[in-house]
Parts: sequence; structure tokens; C-alpha cells
Amino acid sequence: MRTTFMANEQTIERKWFVVDAQGKRLGRLASEVAAVLRGKHKPTYTPHADTGDHVIVINADKVELTGKKLTDKMYYRHSNHPGGLKARSANEMLRSHPEKMMETTVRGMLPKGPLGRKMAKKLHVYRGSEHNHQAQKPEAYELRG
Repeated sequence: MRTTFMANEQTIERKWFVVDAQGKRLGRLASEVAAVLRGKHKPTYTPHADTGDHVIVINADKVELTGKKLTDKMYYRHSNHPGGLKARSANEMLRSHPEKMMETTVRGMLPKGPLGRKMAKKLHVYRGSEHNHQAQKPEAYELRG
């Protein structure tokens, strides 16, 4: 009798992928990166286990947004003090913190809770085309569509 395969920490084999964000749409790129971080691209995907791979996103400052999102889309954070709400437009975020913008977008597409936080740690975002993970021998990941 065959049983359903359940992945665990001993059976997971992790790879490193490099994704070039230049000229890509932010949401479409983030959804594919989130799927790789979760491990949904593998036949051994298990929803309750972290089966995903490490993803390095380069050229985060060259990502594109459609329509009027550059001026209308806002990113909020709060200092937990009264009146401590800070707001930035997507244009400000893209100019000053493109890494944070990509991380925020991908993190919103991951599960909430301890498992999602563990998956988010495998995301490495860089503003330019240089990254310091050559020792891990990352493979280029081709995005769908």
C-alpha cells in the first residue's frame, strides 16, 4: 500500500535561484517568487512544511508598476506611538527603498504566522545587479509569462 508523501526537514533539498526583476511587473514577479519560497514549484510540496528554495532578486530598483500606482499606491507603517502612522508613495519607495518594497510585496503573499516568517527569511533582495551569494552557486530562474 502506498502512502502520501509528507516532506520534513530531513527530506528537503534546497536550491538557490536568481531572479532578475528588470522590466518585470511587481505583482506578477512577487507572486512567482512567493510560490518558489513556499516550494509550490516542486512535486514534494507539503503545505505545512517549509519546502521552498532560496530566492535572490536582483535589480529591484528596475521593477515596473502599471497605471497610476507610482503616485496612488501607498505603503504604510506605524511606530506604535500615538500619531505614529507613516505613509510613503510607491514612487518614494522605489527611489529610496526598492528592496523593502519587494520584500513587503512578497511577504504579503506568504502564509501568516511562524511558517511564513521562516519562508520570508529565504528571500534576498538587492537594488543592483550584484549580490554576495556566489558561493551558493545560484541558478537563473526563468519566470513564467
